[in-house]
Amino acid sequence: MEKIKIENVSKIFGRHINQALKLVEQNKSKTEILKQTGATIGVYNANFTVNEGEIFVIMGLSGSGKSTLVRLLNRLIEPTSGNIYIDGENISKMNKKQLINVRREKMSMVFQNFGLFPHRTVLANTEFGLEIRGISKEERRLKAEKALNNAGLLPYKDQLPGQLSGGMQQRVGLARALANDPDILLMDEAFSALDPLIRKDMQDELLDLQQKVRKTIIFITHDLNEALRIGDRIALMKDGEIIQIGTGEEILTNPANDYVRTFLEDVDRSKVLTVENAMIRPISLNIDIDGPKVALQRMREEEVSVLLAVNKLREFKGYITADDALEASKKGENSVINYVRTDMPIVPPEMYIQDVLGIISDSKTPLAVVQEEKLVGVLIRGVVIEALSSSDENEGVTENVSIS
Repeated sequence: MEKIKIENVSKIFGRHINQALKLVEQNKSKTEILKQTGATIGVYNANFTVNEGEIFVIMGLSGSGKSTLVRLLNRLIEPTSGNIYIDGENISKMNKKQLINVRREKMSMVFQNFGLFPHRTVLANTEFGLEIRGISKEERRLKAEKALNNAGLLPYKDQLPGQLSGGMQQRVGLARALANDPDILLMDEAFSALDPLIRKDMQDELLDLQQKVRKTIIFITHDLNEALRIGDRIALMKDGEIIQIGTGEEILTNPANDYVRTFLEDVDRSKVLTVENAMIRPISLNIDIDGPKVALQRMREEEVSVLLAVNKLREFKGYITADDALEASKKGENSVINYVRTDMPIVPPEMYIQDVLGIISDSKTPLAVVQEEKLVGVLIRGVVIEALSSSDENEGVTENVSIS
C-alpha cells in the first residue's frame, strides 16, 4: 500500500528561481542551470513512492541532495515545485497548523547528532515529543517506557544521556521518535557518527525493531553497504537527481549507468545477493507417478546423474541418483520411493549467499531451494561462484547444469 508519493519535486536555492525552474522543466543539467542562473539545484525533479511498512533508503555522496530531500518530506525545507503526498493528502499545500499536526502525529525524525537534552533523564528525553503534544504525565510515561523497552533501554530510564555510550544515546533518540507512535520515521544519517561495530549493532537493532513496530522508514545514508543491508529498496542520488531506484539485488544486477557501476565496485555481493538470485531450474522427478525407467530416461535427456524428488504437490522429498535408479530398474521396481535419499541440505530462497557459502562448501550434493515445503530451485557451487564474480555473467548460466 502506497504511504508516500513524491511527484515532480524540485528544490532550488539562490536567486533567479523561476528561471532555474524553467530550465529544470527543459531537463537542463544541474551544472548548466548553475552556469546560466547562479541558482543551485538541491533536488532535481524527484519522483518516487514509498510503501507502507517499507525501509526506503536514500543514498548518495555529500552534496547529492539526499538530506535536502528528506527535509522536503516534512517541509523543514519548502519545495520549490512539485507535490508531496502522505496517505493521499498533499502536505505541500497544507497551512502551518495542518503541517504541525502532521509532524506531531504522523512522522518523527532522528538526526545524526542525537539531539538529546543533557540534563533530562533518558525517560524525560523520550517523553519530550509527547509532552509538547500535551499528553498527560501518566500516559506519556507509559508510552515512553514502552518505547524504551522495545529499544532495550528501560533499565537506563533514570540515567542521564552523558552516562550512556554513543550507541545507547542513538537508541534513546530512536525511542523518543517512536514514543509518538508515528506512521513515518525519517532518519538522516542516524548512525553515521557511530563507531563501525556500534553502527552494525544499530543496523541490526533497527531491523529487529522494525519487525515489532512495522513503521514506514526513510533512511538517509552515504554508505552503500549500510543501504544494502537495511533497505527494502534504495534510491541512489547524484547532483540532486535520483539515478536509480530498486532493491539491492536489482541495483547490483542491473546498474542504471556507469556512475552506479562505479558505486558498486567494492560491494561484497555475498552479503546482498540471495539464494533466489543464484538458483537454477531444478530437474525433478515426481515420485508419486514416475518410476526408475522414467528417471533414467530423464537423466539421459538432461545429461545429469541426479534428479530432485518431489511428490504430486511438488513438495521436496529428497533426490535420486543414477545408480539407485538403475538398481531399481534391474530389480523390476515400479517405484523409486524406497530409493529416495534425504541428506540434501535445504535452504530458503531469501537466504543470503553469504550465509550459504559454508553449507554448500561442506555439502556433497547441491542445495535444494524450498519455500513452504515446495521445491522452487537448486543451488550449485559453480553457479554461486559465477553469481558472486559477476552479475552480468549470471545471465549466461544455462539452466540445465549437471548436478552430479
